[in-house]
Amino acid sequence: MPVDPAAAATRSPSFPGPRPSPAEPPVVAEPSVAGPPGGRAAWFAWGIGVSVYVLAVIHRTSLGVAGLDAAQRFGVGASALSTFSILQVMVYVAMQIPVGLLVDRFGPRRILLMGVTLLSVGQLAFAFSSSFGPALASRAVLGCGDAMTFISVLRVAARWFPAARTSLVMQLTGLAGMAGNLVTTVVLAQALHTEGWTATFGAVALLGVGAFALVALLLQEAPPSASVLPETVSETAPVRMPVLTQIRSSWREPGTRLGLWVHFTTAFPAGAFALLWGLPYLVEGQGMSRADAGGMLTLLVFSNMFFALLIGRLLARSARARMPIVLTVITATAGCWALALAWPGGHPPFWLLVLVLLVMGSNGPASLVGLDYARSHNPAERLGTASGIANMGGFIATVITLLGIGVLLDALSPASAATYSAGAYRLAFCWMYVPLLVGAAMILRLRGKLKSH
Repeated sequence: MPVDPAAAATRSPSFPGPRPSPAEPPVVAEPSVAGPPGGRAAWFAWGIGVSVYVLAVIHRTSLGVAGLDAAQRFGVGASALSTFSILQVMVYVAMQIPVGLLVDRFGPRRILLMGVTLLSVGQLAFAFSSSFGPALASRAVLGCGDAMTFISVLRVAARWFPAARTSLVMQLTGLAGMAGNLVTTVVLAQALHTEGWTATFGAVALLGVGAFALVALLLQEAPPSASVLPETVSETAPVRMPVLTQIRSSWREPGTRLGLWVHFTTAFPAGAFALLWGLPYLVEGQGMSRADAGGMLTLLVFSNMFFALLIGRLLARSARARMPIVLTVITATAGCWALALAWPGGHPPFWLLVLVLLVMGSNGPASLVGLDYARSHNPAERLGTASGIANMGGFIATVITLLGIGVLLDALSPASAATYSAGAYRLAFCWMYVPLLVGAAMILRLRGKLKSH
């Protein structure tokens, strides 16, 4: 009877039956390179991070409803009053690249904890300040803490959510931030007149204790599977490159520069209005009561929320919508302000003021398109740095606008004037077109470079 060679090879010389199969070598699981999971855990992590961002927005915009109170408390005019917001924003801008580098190296959780601490310390000092110098220093500390929040939240989102959903999550982050703005315009403005300066700002500072505990105890900055590969694997690029190399590499990417100028051009009109000049313009320039002016600022917040959802959905469908969104927002904002400022007598009708505020609600969501450009054109190992560079743009433009309007208001008004006239506000607000035109020209220039890149 013929013998099957394969069967014979499996027999033992001592036993007629087949030999047990040799043990297979253990299968070693390769590190997973699958994308972030999303899901409930992702939303939970994002929710903790975004709660800190909401608190940061409350701190950032708190002076916007307290501008007239601050002028009386510290005995300063428009130029000095604008210095509060200018210094706060300048510190924010100066910290963007360092914060991006810190987030890339040490992770968002530690940076969020540091940010909450600085926010609380700065606001507490501001609450007890009775003179201009200490109050100015406290706003600088607050700006430093504010700078550490948004980029950290974006980093948490990038680690937890798939790339296809990042644009939508970014817009939702901005939308959540508007909840902080709403707290400022509704709750904080009222508290200032019922509870007083120190009690109101002191209470805001103490909110940081709860935010610190949330981050310290509950925030998981990356999915458990990311412990194997904390960053996107790249065979050619190290996870940690030298600092200057990382900054240069981010800046040389046309998408980063385009993101900066998109953020520069779209963010500042609503930013300058909400941070400082909105309430004085509506009260002194348009003759509204504080309550009515606060209601108008609330309209700006709700409009921002609507546009955040709309733009987020458009970007989730197609990245090609980015530039049309940006150019539409710039054109609409410039057109509405031109009509309002050109209105005879400097007193546009109520419906036009409402339209201006509704259109400016699109500014914040459109500015996040700039960060989307930076994110999509840079590798993960320098995402924080590139986001920091792009995030500088709108705040630089806001500083230019705050300072220009304040200087022009003082120059156009008599030295003895207690308030500023509608005509002075009308001419001073024309300054907005300087950064608007410069930014639009740079966007059109870099748009062509990005296509040929």
